[in-house]
Amino acid sequence: MLEYLRNAADKPVAKVLMFILIFSFVGWGAAEWIFGSSARDTNLISVGGEKISVQQFNNLRSRELSNMSKEEQRAAYTDPAKAAALTNSVMANLTTNQLILNRARDLGFVVSDKRIADEIKQYPQFQSGGEFSPWLFDAVLQNAGLSEQDFANSLRADILRSMTVGATNVPLAVPQFAVDAAYNARYAKRGVNYTTVKFADYKIGEPSEEQLQTYYAQNPQVVPENRSVSYVFVAADMNKPDVYDEGFKVAQQIEDMIISGDSMKVAADKHKAKYAKIEKINRDSKIADKVLTDDLIAKLFAMESGSESELIELKEGFVILRVDEVRAQHNAEFNDVKKSLVGDWKKAEQRKMAYEAANEKLIALKNGEAIKGLKNAEVTRTEGAPLAVLNAAFAGKAGEASIAEDADAFYVVRVGDTVMPKEDKAKKDALRKELENMSVRFVTDDYTRFLKAEYPVKVNEKTFNRFIAK
Repeated sequence: MLEYLRNAADKPVAKVLMFILIFSFVGWGAAEWIFGSSARDTNLISVGGEKISVQQFNNLRSRELSNMSKEEQRAAYTDPAKAAALTNSVMANLTTNQLILNRARDLGFVVSDKRIADEIKQYPQFQSGGEFSPWLFDAVLQNAGLSEQDFANSLRADILRSMTVGATNVPLAVPQFAVDAAYNARYAKRGVNYTTVKFADYKIGEPSEEQLQTYYAQNPQVVPENRSVSYVFVAADMNKPDVYDEGFKVAQQIEDMIISGDSMKVAADKHKAKYAKIEKINRDSKIADKVLTDDLIAKLFAMESGSESELIELKEGFVILRVDEVRAQHNAEFNDVKKSLVGDWKKAEQRKMAYEAANEKLIALKNGEAIKGLKNAEVTRTEGAPLAVLNAAFAGKAGEASIAEDADAFYVVRVGDTVMPKEDKAKKDALRKELENMSVRFVTDDYTRFLKAEYPVKVNEKTFNRFIAK
C-alpha cells in the first residue's frame, strides 16, 4: 500500500486515496478525543464469542505468581523462557476454563446461589468451633486479595467445570491382555550378536580438485533465502495513555513522510526515532536486536521486496518494517565452500570403505563363518548395546542379520531369541495405572478438540503485543 502510493503520488487516483486516508485519520483522532482511552480494545481472547480481558489475564497471573516460591517468582521475572512459559500457562488456563463454561451454559447447567452459600460454609478455612465464621471468611478473602463476588464466581466455575468434564477424568478399564502385552513389549529382552565397523578406522588422503567438484555436484550446499531489512521504531510506554497518544502521533507523522516518498532514515532522523538496517537475516536468524522479535521476522518474510508494513503496535512502542532486498535460496559457489568440503568428502569416503567391509562381514555371518570381534549381548529396548543395535534387535525377527548405521559406524547385527520377562506384579500394577492415566489424557484431549471446534478460539494479537508480549 505504501509502495503503491509513493510510486503513484502524482496521479489523480492516488490523491483521492490519500484524501480518504487523511480524513480517516482525522476521524480516528476525533473519536479518541471524544471517547478517550476507554475506546481502545482490551479484550485478549475470544472463545466462541465470549471475551477474556487483559484484566482477567493479569488477575490469574498474579494468583499463580503468589503461589510460587520466591525463587520461582524471581525466575518468572528474569528468565525470558520462564516468563513465556507462565504467560502460555495463564493463556491456556483462561481459554480452557471459558471453553468449559461455554459448554456448561449450552448444556443448561446452573449453580444456584444457595448451593454456593452451602459450599462456602463447608470450607474448614472459614470455620471456627465447627461453625461458619463470617469474620474468618472476610479475613481470608482480604488476605488473598479477593472480593466475595470473585470467590463466588470462582467457586461456581469450579462446580460447573466438575459437572461438565468430571466424567472425562474417570480412568477407563484396561483389559488384562493389554497390560500383559504392554508389559512384555517393555520388559522383554533380545539376544543379539553384533560387530562394529568404524568409519575412522579407514585412513583417507587429501582429495583432488576434481574429486571435490564431483562431490559438490552430488551434494550441493544450499544458501537459504535471506533478506536485507530496515525499520523505524518509536519508543513509548503503552500503558500510559498520554505517552501512548504522543508516540502514536509521532509514528503517524513518520508514516506520512514515508508515504510521501521520504526514506525511512530521513523520517526517523527528523522525529528522533530509532532507525536500523540489517543487511542479512534469514527465517531462523537469532539477531541481537530487541525490536525484531521472532514474530516480526516472520512478518518480514511474508512481505514483498521494496514494501513497508502497516504501523505495528508493540509492548514497547510502534514500528514500521521494510524489506529492502530479497535474495532467493540458491546453491553456494564451489570456491566459497571448498575448504569446508574437504572434511565432508573424507567422511563420505570413509563411509564407503566401512560399508564395503560391513557387507563382507554380513555375508560371512549369514554363511556361518567366524567373525572377528563379534559380541554377544542380551539387550532391552534401552540398554545393553549402541542405540542402532537396539533398534535393529527389536525390529527384526530371530535369526535375521542386517547392517545398522550410526553417526560414525556401521553395525553388523544378527537377532537372537526373545527372552520373556519374569512376572512382576508391582511392575504390572504400575503399568496398569500408567495406561489408565493415558486413557484419561486421550479422552480429555479429544473432548478439548471438540470444544475448540464448537467454540473457536481467537487471540487478539494487537492487544497481546501491546499488553502481554515481552
